[in-house]
Amino acid sequence: MNKMTVSENVPLADHCTLGVGGPARYFAEARDEAAVLAAAAWARARSLVFRVLGGGSNLLVADEGVDGLVVKIALRGTETREVDGAIELTAAAGEPWDELVRRSVERGWAGLECLSGIPGLVGATPMQNVGAYGQEVSDTVTSVRALDTTTGRTVTFGNRECGFGYRDSRFRSGEPGRYVVLSVRYRLRPGGTPAVRYADVEKHLAARGIAKPSLADVRDSVLAIRQSKSMVLDPRDENRRSCGSFFTNPVIAAAEAAVVQARAGDAAMPRWPQADGRVKLSAAWLIERAGFTRGQSAGPVGLSTRHTLAIVAHDGARASDVVAFSRQVQAAVRERFGVRLTPEPIFWSAEGGGARCGS
Repeated sequence: MNKMTVSENVPLADHCTLGVGGPARYFAEARDEAAVLAAAAWARARSLVFRVLGGGSNLLVADEGVDGLVVKIALRGTETREVDGAIELTAAAGEPWDELVRRSVERGWAGLECLSGIPGLVGATPMQNVGAYGQEVSDTVTSVRALDTTTGRTVTFGNRECGFGYRDSRFRSGEPGRYVVLSVRYRLRPGGTPAVRYADVEKHLAARGIAKPSLADVRDSVLAIRQSKSMVLDPRDENRRSCGSFFTNPVIAAAEAAVVQARAGDAAMPRWPQADGRVKLSAAWLIERAGFTRGQSAGPVGLSTRHTLAIVAHDGARASDVVAFSRQVQAAVRERFGVRLTPEPIFWSAEGGGARCGS
C-alpha cells in the first residue's frame, strides 16, 4: 500500500481507552491524506470493511474484533489566518484535541476553552459535535474537509451542511461511515471573553476568588472539574478505562419531562429547557435515582467511583461485559422513568455494523 504498512491481527484494545475488544484483521496507520485515500481504495478493492480509528476514547470494539481494515489517523499540522478580525484555525484530523485547545487559550483565542480536557483527536470533534460546559464545536466549526469513501473524492462541508445536533452530525448518524474527516476549520475570537454558562464552572471560579475570569482561568477550572470526575485521561486513575460519559443526556418533549418529574416525585429534578421547546434531563441523575451508585459493579465492569455516567472496565473485562452492564443501566432507567438512555460511544461489531470512526 502506498506509504503504508499493513499489519494483520492487531489488538484494538491497545488503541482504545476502555481497553477491551478484539483484533483488526488488517491494521495500518495513515500519516497523510494520500495514505487515507490509498487505504480506502485498498479496502474497497478487496470488498473489506473500512474503519477509521482516532484516539479510541469514544469507542467500544466487539470481542470478535473487526473483520476488515482499520486505519489509525495520524495526520498532523495546523494553519491559522486572520479573517475579518477573527482567527480561522485549521487542524488536521490527527491533532490531539486538548493540545489544540491549550494552544488556542494561550494565544487568547476564545471559543474552545470550555472543551478543555476532552480526550481524543480533532477528527472526532465534528462527528459527535463535541460539547461540554456550555460550548459545542458546532459554535466554532466553519468547515470540515473529508474523504467520501463511496466516491474516493475529498469534499468540504460548511457548518450548516454538517447537520450538527446534540452530540451528533451527518458524519455520525446522517450517513455513518461514509466520510472520513481529514481536517477541521474553527473560527475563534482573538481577545474574546470566555464562556461561563454552567453553574459548576461559576462555582469553581468563585471558590478561587475570580470574578472576571480569563480564558486560562476557565480552562483551569474546567480541567479541575473534569479531573474530579475522572473525565480526563490519567494513567494513575482507577477509573481511567472508560469512554467518559457513556450515555448522552436525554432530550425529550416537555410533556414527557413532566411525567418523568412526577415519577421521580422531586420538584428539584435537573432539567434544561431547549430552544425547540423540548427539555434536556440529566442522565447521571436518572441513573442514580434508578438505584445505581458510584463504584457499583457487576463482575469486571462497573460505574466510576467519581461519576455515575461513566462505565469503567476493570481487569478481565470484555466488550460483552460492558455492553451487558450498559443494558442493565438502560433497563433500570427505562423501567423507573420510561426514558431511554442513548449510548454516546460508537460500537464496532465484527461484521461491519456501527459507524466507522471512533474518537
